[in-house]
Amino acid sequence: MNTNLKLGYSTCPNDTFIFYALAHNLVDCGGLTFNIELADIETLNQRAGDGILDISKLSFAAIGHLLDTYGVLRSGSAIGRGCGPIVVARKGCNLDGLDSKKIAVPGMWTTACMLLGLYLGAKPVAIPIPFDRIMPAVARGDFDFGVVIHEGRFTFREHGLVGLLDLGKWWEQKTSLPVPLGGIVIRRDIACDITKKVETAIRQSVEYASNHRVETGPYIKKYAMEMAPDVIRRHIDLYVNEFTINTGREGEEAIEALFSMARDRKILPESELPVFVC
Repeated sequence: MNTNLKLGYSTCPNDTFIFYALAHNLVDCGGLTFNIELADIETLNQRAGDGILDISKLSFAAIGHLLDTYGVLRSGSAIGRGCGPIVVARKGCNLDGLDSKKIAVPGMWTTACMLLGLYLGAKPVAIPIPFDRIMPAVARGDFDFGVVIHEGRFTFREHGLVGLLDLGKWWEQKTSLPVPLGGIVIRRDIACDITKKVETAIRQSVEYASNHRVETGPYIKKYAMEMAPDVIRRHIDLYVNEFTINTGREGEEAIEALFSMARDRKILPESELPVFVC
């Protein structure tokens, strides 16, 4: 039985906040040890296609492609309200041509790109670039539109951009459900008792961080793209919530609705496998 597991999560403040205690051996992991890799979310999405990591943070769009290999844990997800991707452009622009002009997206397997396709009802003219380069690229005129995520929700105006469409708000109005952005997955071939230990450790890690916010600060700042303390705090407050502790029924409904809609539009493949493991 392998008790040394490869774990991947993103450099974003919500993920480094969530995994701080686990990474620093501050919670009981039930005898498990973790070989940790940090990367941007689209890198993790693409690496997951090779099944290299045992446990990983992934966009729900990527998870929908990888259910044969991975199932979702009930702790650690990024699901919520008022936290979805935003379509931005230069001042004076509007949504005309959104279905035909170049759009910078943070990755083809990101939930941001999937939500854009669901909104348009067609495949967008999406060009993937690292999420932290999207706002400067749109400001320069390299792209007509960009889809911003993470701290971009708070900082796009600093680049002289305007928000034209809140895809999270669109999703909430359409479904009356929170928007499911990303979750923690584990390989399906890992024993159920190991999976439960991992899930418990992640939940305890979230709880520890919530009770020791100041302590987590240096670790979060070490990896954060945006160093402004206020932006980091707002980022964590937005993306770490009750769904992060436990997905719950409403969170499950949101994931099921996203997958169902995407499958109806042929954006995701059909699958009979359950989303969650154990």
